[in-house]
Amino acid sequence: MSISDLFDSGFKKRNKDHFAAIVRVAMDDGVISNEEKAFLDRLAQSLGINETDYKAILKDYQAHPINPPVSYDQRLERLFDLARMVYVDHIKGDHEEVLLRKIAVGLGFHAINAKYIVDKALTLVSNGADLDTFMDQIKNMNR
Repeated sequence: MSISDLFDSGFKKRNKDHFAAIVRVAMDDGVISNEEKAFLDRLAQSLGINETDYKAILKDYQAHPINPPVSYDQRLERLFDLARMVYVDHIKGDHEEVLLRKIAVGLGFHAINAKYIVDKALTLVSNGADLDTFMDQIKNMNR
């Protein structure tokens, strides 16, 4: 096995674990709504989760550990990707923002700040911010 194979498998595992954590958030109320299912479908595609893995994760999402990124920058990158997905797919409504706030908490952001961070993230993305601008603006919110 080559080093690139190890990197690819580790990257895929992190994506699967990240996806499973989001499924766990979506299952918080015991069901996945049609809106949540549509969101999960798009997210799975973005993360490169194949149909077999998708079904396995939905069936046994609790078997995957929740591993939020240790690095604040990695948390911001994941939040940026999710906010862009919500924006690009024209997902509208309070329900999606609530789900995104839950995911933000799952990524390691403090629950008290999650609404403010998600609102700021969605505003930045809708204004066309790139990753560097996004990260700078979110980091500067607390200053």
